[in-house]
Amino acid sequence: MPEVVFSVDQSKSMRDQSVPGHNRWHPDIPPAVTIKPGSDIRVECKEWTDGQIGNNDSANDVRDVDLSHAHMLSGPIAVEGAEPGDLLVVDILDLGPVPQTQGPNCGEGWGYSGIFAKINGGGFLTDYFPDAYKAIWDFRGQECTSRHVPGVRYTGITHPGLFGTAPSPDMLARWNAREQALIDTDPDRVPPLALPPLTDGVLGGTADGDLLAKIAQEGARTVPPRENGGNHDIKNFTRGSRVFYPVYVDGALLSGGDLHFSQGDGEINFCGAIEMGGYIDFHVDLIKGGMETYGITTNPVFMPGRVEPRYSEWLTFIGVSVDHRDDTNHYMDATLAYRNACLNAIEYLKKWGYTGEQAYLILGTSPIEGRIGGVVDIPNACCSVFLPTEIFDVDIRPGGQGPQYQDRGQVAVTS
Repeated sequence: MPEVVFSVDQSKSMRDQSVPGHNRWHPDIPPAVTIKPGSDIRVECKEWTDGQIGNNDSANDVRDVDLSHAHMLSGPIAVEGAEPGDLLVVDILDLGPVPQTQGPNCGEGWGYSGIFAKINGGGFLTDYFPDAYKAIWDFRGQECTSRHVPGVRYTGITHPGLFGTAPSPDMLARWNAREQALIDTDPDRVPPLALPPLTDGVLGGTADGDLLAKIAQEGARTVPPRENGGNHDIKNFTRGSRVFYPVYVDGALLSGGDLHFSQGDGEINFCGAIEMGGYIDFHVDLIKGGMETYGITTNPVFMPGRVEPRYSEWLTFIGVSVDHRDDTNHYMDATLAYRNACLNAIEYLKKWGYTGEQAYLILGTSPIEGRIGGVVDIPNACCSVFLPTEIFDVDIRPGGQGPQYQDRGQVAVTS
């Protein structure tokens, strides 16, 4: 087994670990460990909310989750000899939930997915699903099932939602300035347009005193992806993948977490993947001067692994850039087109007895394929959602006697 360079006791908060992690991006967060290029390492991770979500039948914890704590990241991991302008080469050797464990902590044989309330982050379809809901998923090997979403079983593509390198001081300042400028265009929007630095709930690794105060005041929130990588939520970033991260500070300072058991393209529920604590094994190396050599300066590049479920039959739903609520045409809006493709899939699944919330969570957690069909045919962009039909316990394809409606209950709701 690779050397464990960042360990986690899943029964404790990230704040109470022997070496705590962090939940902001900042170049001055002290490294938790230093490794040499060419090392094989294991990083253990907490679930992203630091254990706020329980294995129960109420969505009150999703409704009330404190997002100031997110995300709980393991690291930073410094790499000897890494300098600004290099590329950090990271190979994913293995990852998964807490090994051979059944217990009360997320990742110990179970995970969860949730629809966040509109007032607390929302999701891709928050105007249609403004309230909080939750589903618990049980793991058995590579497969998962849920008591809250009966009639589906699928093989997950385990992957980290979030890993990245530390920003330089200049890059951090630019992030904060441009995101604040976006917020200023509609400062009262719900949910907000972006999340500025927040001193509440900050965790800065081993930093304390004035340094921790600086991190709290300047540190970038970890919710969006940025130039350093971060919260990409790419489902195919799994075992066998290789990613090339730009290096902006000495040591590179690699950090991450937010492990997922399974997810569809887009993670459309916001908390749409099946979240879990667990472990991830890496091989880490360097390409000196690689940013200039390969022109990789404003985002990582990665090579996906060859590990994914072998589904061969799909039902594909199309969406175009028209808001069908008021029949307004938008110009080449691929986001709206993908939203409509998802809504069309949800309406279809409701004919088979799934509630809208169950169908929404199926799209968030199952290995759907999201694709851009066209962004050149004015005025309508076209996107599609490929839904694997083999994950269902009945044949959901059109034909025969039509939809066979079954009462499938409901996901966990709030009280």
